[in-house]
Amino acid sequence: MTYTNGYDLPVFGIDNGSFYALHILAVTCIFLSLSSAIFIIAASIKQHGLRTFFTWSKSERFVVYLALCDAFFNICHSLDHLHILLTKDHVRPASLCTFYSVNIVEFVFAQTLMVNVVAINVFVLIFFGKNLDFGKRDWRLLLWTFGTPLLIAMILLSTGQLGPTGAYCFLDGVTGRISNIVLTTGSMCMILTVNSVLYALTWYRIASEAKRLESTLGGTSASVKASHRAARNMFLFLTAFFVQWWALAVNGIWFLFDVPPVALFQIVTTFSNIGGVLNLLVYLVIRRRKRALTPTETSKAATKTTAATAETQAAP
Repeated sequence: MTYTNGYDLPVFGIDNGSFYALHILAVTCIFLSLSSAIFIIAASIKQHGLRTFFTWSKSERFVVYLALCDAFFNICHSLDHLHILLTKDHVRPASLCTFYSVNIVEFVFAQTLMVNVVAINVFVLIFFGKNLDFGKRDWRLLLWTFGTPLLIAMILLSTGQLGPTGAYCFLDGVTGRISNIVLTTGSMCMILTVNSVLYALTWYRIASEAKRLESTLGGTSASVKASHRAARNMFLFLTAFFVQWWALAVNGIWFLFDVPPVALFQIVTTFSNIGGVLNLLVYLVIRRRKRALTPTETSKAATKTTAATAETQAAP
């Protein structure tokens, strides 16, 4: 049978009995993720005050930006899953599915680029002692992380590549198949690899510096300890990003050679929808680490050195 677009595809799970399991699990994960994102945003605003947002450290602003990506993604994604769950059909009219798809593309890739910026920012600070300039009110950062996905979404929209996948709205399961391979499998694998390499290089540099100071000074300075904290915090975000998207990358690679099993698709649905929960865990761990610092350590960590700057500017 020749398919012209995603609406010709059967609704995923209807024929094998996995329909309800897929969508109920997805909606549950999305609800937990959305609740977590809202908690992060509310707790951050309560702690610092919204009016002074752009005076917060970069790390604190990154946390809110990531939570906003999760929140908007979860809102749109919950609506398309609920629509399919209630109607047992693709999202109709097609314009509504396209609207959901544009928003999902926007916030999935905005989050991807945001995590990559975290890795690059820390790497540049540790290796070159330079602080990336995000512009007044973060306009450069926001233009890159939100403007680039919007441009991609508009190109996909204009070329008719957005629509039903069979299970939700995203890249059309027929007309957007090549773009799906490039933008999900390809880009996710590339970002995961780049982030891992940057982290490894950053950690190597920090470990080497700590070893040098240990041998020459007989101890580790407060600035080096601050750098270690920065690297560990960055690693938490990279780990959360990996946990959320590894299954999608594996599913895409599998699809290049054969149809992936239903169980793998269920795993993709679960992990890709728990980003807010993962980031909440990261937020709580980092907050606990900061509270665990003694007053003396807190004072030393605030010393104006490159390594200390990495702690306050790059990694929450």
